[in-house]
This record gives sequence, structure tokens and C-alpha cells, in this order.
Amino acid sequence: MGKRQLGQMQPFELVLTLIIADLATIPMADVSIPVLHGIIPLLTLVILHFLITLITRFSNLISKVLSGKPVIIVNPNGIDYKAMKKLNLTIDDIFASLREKGFFTIAQIQYAIIETNGKISVLPKSEFAPPTCKDLKIEANESFIPITLICEGKILKDNLSLSNLSEEKVKKIVKEKTSSNIKDVLVLTIDQSGEAYIQLKSGKGQSFQTERLVKA
Repeated sequence: MGKRQLGQMQPFELVLTLIIADLATIPMADVSIPVLHGIIPLLTLVILHFLITLITRFSNLISKVLSGKPVIIVNPNGIDYKAMKKLNLTIDDIFASLREKGFFTIAQIQYAIIETNGKISVLPKSEFAPPTCKDLKIEANESFIPITLICEGKILKDNLSLSNLSEEKVKKIVKEKTSSNIKDVLVLTIDQSGEAYIQLKSGKGQSFQTERLVKA
């Protein structure tokens, strides 16, 4: 099923997960049942999941039948009472979901949508939406994904090639910033712009600027 969490699963995936867990315990609990008799139904369910996922990708109708469709629970007029009852939700449920998104009053919300996996998506009113650099007419630097070079005292050699840094260069950075050894470093990250972060296993983390990485 990939890297989905339980809260991100579609309803049919949650059902399959529970069935698979139940089937897996049968041959383990009863030694008289051949392992093959447990493996075959498990493989069947895995194949079934693959086929259902494939079908729902190409058929919106089947996708709606199996997974349902998103429902607007809050609109510019307020909470949709009919939708709330249809989804078997309470006002407390809606408010709790909105608070998780950082909104504490309905007056701040233009639309709120209950997704097919039960999560809520919120579109705030324009006056309550956080400003962007474009709104403020501020020129922003390009964002980069930090590369982890050291994790719990070990150099991640696969990531060294991504950063185009040598092991000696990493050791030099650690020595200059902490006067410690690699094994004492909890984490060291660096991004394309040269923005780095380092923290020892016992100590406070610090950000610093180093040489800009050369693109691979």
C-alpha cells in the first residue's frame, strides 16, 4: 500500500488491512494449518488491492463508490447542517478538526472540505490567510531541500555524493564549528545555498553559512 498512514487510507484499504492482519494470525496460531494456506489468501488480497487501486485510477465512478467523494462541510454561509448530518459529524468534531488546522472560529473560513480519508482541508478567507512573499512584494530566495550529511555520529556516504562534498571537507566543517569529532555530532545538514545546521549529541544546535554547493 506504499507509505500511507492509517489516517490517509481509503475505506477499502483500511478494510483490507484488517482482513490481512486477521488472516496472518491464523497459520501462526494453529500449527496444524499449513503456512501455504495462509500465504495464498494474503497474496490474493494484495493482488486485489493492486487491481482495485488500478481500477479507481481510471474510473471516477468506481472511485466514488469505493472511496466516496469530498464533501464541503463549511461554505461562505457557515456550516452545512445537512452535510454534517450525512457524514455523522458533530459540531465538536468540526471545531476539533479546524483547530488542528489553526483556525478557532468559523468566521475565518471560506470553505472547509472533508476529504475521502476523513481529513479536513481548509481555505481561509482572504483577510485571514497568511501573507506570501508575492503579496508583500518581497523578493525571496529559492528554497532548497537540506541534505543530511551526519546522523548520530555517522557520515552518510550516499548523501556525500549528492552534496558533492568529500568526507575530509565534512570533517573540516565539524572541526571548525564544534571542535569535536564526527562521532559526537547528532546531526549535520546542508542545502544547495550553503545554509547548514549542526548539533552535537550534548549541546545546542546552530545554523551557519558555508560554501554554496555546486549542482551535480
